[in-house]
Amino acid sequence: MAQLTRRTTDLLKPFSAALSSTRLLTTTSTNPITVETSLPFTGHRIDPPSRTVETTPQELMSFFRDMALMRRMEIAADSLYKAKLIRGFCHLYDGQEAVAVGMEAAITKKDCIITAYRDHCIFIGRGGTLLQCFSELMGRKDGCSKGKGGSMHFYKKENGFYGGHGIVGAQVPLGCGLAFAQKYSKDENVTFAMYGDGAANQGQLFEALNMAALWDLPAILVCENNHYGMGTAEWRAAKSPSYYKRGDYVPGLKVDGMDAFAVKQACKFAKEHALKNGPIILEMDTYRYHGHSMSDPGSTYRTRDEISGVRQERDPVERIRKLVLSHDLATEKELKDIEKEVRKKVDEAIAQAKESPMPDPSELFTNVYVKGYGVEAFGADRKELKAVLP
Repeated sequence: MAQLTRRTTDLLKPFSAALSSTRLLTTTSTNPITVETSLPFTGHRIDPPSRTVETTPQELMSFFRDMALMRRMEIAADSLYKAKLIRGFCHLYDGQEAVAVGMEAAITKKDCIITAYRDHCIFIGRGGTLLQCFSELMGRKDGCSKGKGGSMHFYKKENGFYGGHGIVGAQVPLGCGLAFAQKYSKDENVTFAMYGDGAANQGQLFEALNMAALWDLPAILVCENNHYGMGTAEWRAAKSPSYYKRGDYVPGLKVDGMDAFAVKQACKFAKEHALKNGPIILEMDTYRYHGHSMSDPGSTYRTRDEISGVRQERDPVERIRKLVLSHDLATEKELKDIEKEVRKKVDEAIAQAKESPMPDPSELFTNVYVKGYGVEAFGADRKELKAVLP
């Protein structure tokens, strides 16, 4: 009987290998697949784009892998913070991964992105590495900002990522400035200036938007509406929580920010619009699972049932998993294997980041003043010369 079982298994081996290789060919295929967004878009002063989005098996699998990586990375950051290996402010992005992945799929690295302090996953989407990410979070030399920026100040200029910013709403005027430079240079690229629903009431946002509209700048203002500005629900802070309509004279689009393909379609549409007609506002209806920052348990101003309800019905990673399975691009086991592989990558990056040295104390004086001016630093009495900076 044992011999018969072994013989049957041996006979099936080539068949399973053939199935695996067929699936491998399928998942790397660039043949188009048509999907429909979970919800229709809602437009303000503009006709919304089609709900039908074209993708490929390769893109679908990359969406799953990237979002699984982002999710695991943020959960690991939570543990590192609780272990006191990450200090200071730390804002996690788990739940909002579809915005980072969908936006990146619609644009190029020549387009610019600037965001607030919930920036880890945007940085990874722009081509940053896990080692750079965890090193920066732990204040190490190998970090993307040489360990001097921390969680809120990730940066990758060569890939069009202009940061992480800690001042609420201040990145939006900077983003409009980037768009001004793009228009001035005539380089046919756009800037995505991202902010949250909490920052949507900032005066500087409206001032910057007014100038962007006056000068038809290729600026796309992206409001990541996760429905809570710190611990304040949107309805308590905004008389009009329809953030996509807030531009008044500027067109807007409301998007399901938990659907990576809706985000991709909206960002592609917005880029085409901004290059021809100037600014547009995208409101991404999304949700964060963690609290606002690490000092916020995230359950005092909303119920646990609300959080688990969003996880069950709208989770962005699970939506992609269902699409992958429904198109028979991978099995449940293969997707679990990807998640195990992702976990291993994250653990390896953390181990490497822990080995990275702290910045040299002399780094305190770099990136502060323009080089070559021989700036002198004096003591409090202005008599004792403390140092001459390069």
